[in-house]
Amino acid sequence: MAVEFPAAYWKDYELLDSGNGEKLERFGKYVLRRPEPKALWTPSLPDAEWKRLSHVTFRPGAGFGKAGKEDSGTWEKSKRMDDQWGIAYNGEPDPETHAASDLHIGLRLGLTSFKHVGVFPEQAPNWEFIYRETSRLARIHKANGLPAPKVLNLFAYTGAASLAAKCAGADVTHLDSVRQVVTWARENMERSGLDGIRWVVEDALKFARREAKRGNRYDGIILDPPAYGHGPDGEKWKLDELLFGLLQNVASILSERDAFMVLNLYSNGYSAALGETVVREAFKGNFREMTSGELAFNDSFGKILPLSIYVRLKR
Repeated sequence: MAVEFPAAYWKDYELLDSGNGEKLERFGKYVLRRPEPKALWTPSLPDAEWKRLSHVTFRPGAGFGKAGKEDSGTWEKSKRMDDQWGIAYNGEPDPETHAASDLHIGLRLGLTSFKHVGVFPEQAPNWEFIYRETSRLARIHKANGLPAPKVLNLFAYTGAASLAAKCAGADVTHLDSVRQVVTWARENMERSGLDGIRWVVEDALKFARREAKRGNRYDGIILDPPAYGHGPDGEKWKLDELLFGLLQNVASILSERDAFMVLNLYSNGYSAALGETVVREAFKGNFREMTSGELAFNDSFGKILPLSIYVRLKR
């Protein structure tokens, strides 16, 4: 199993320290202090230094730890800062030619009531994979006189993965059940100097089932499902109960060849081995390559903080 980290040259994000169930992070020019259940150790810096460095601290609310409200709370500012600000991500240079990447993402960040700020920075290795695979497919399609590869991003949040696929030349469909989040993703597209993404506000499982019935196919599918959630019409999502069925539908709408899928899971208790098994069974072995692992950060003191697991599949 691999453990992947965002590239050290990414200057707009840094995990400064972690421990005691918290993490101290720099997003651009601001330092945030947030809960992190996986940080089981003692911080390297004293609490006084955490207080000195941080611009804002997230305080869990009454719903914290409850399904569907596990990240709720409020932000307390200790220094002057904007409620919204921006960061950028520029892709890794080509490892062989060292040529600059065309992956350029602009992201608007903001303080939300669920401890999130609009980006999950540990996802950068997934963005790189999506960009590389989509670029490869775009070259194949162009050489064969085919339209641009179609990429579907389910549970797409504020759209960094959608933007990675778009930068590589894909025809992108971005789906999330929350309209405000889709609007946020559109802002990020404009910040990135891109256009032409298809926006869908819908329940992911409903959409996948309908696409299967219509016989629609995608050359890339990205999934980052939460443990719990609700669709725009009140549909209930529970990862443990619905993930396998969703993956079966995804298997039926992913192109039979020259295609990829990325699954990311944050749910505690899920392992890369479990992720591989559920994907393998849903796809019934109909793929040519599968890899899995963890996405993690090294904080400034070398402590490794794992945050999610991924499964990547190629046909």
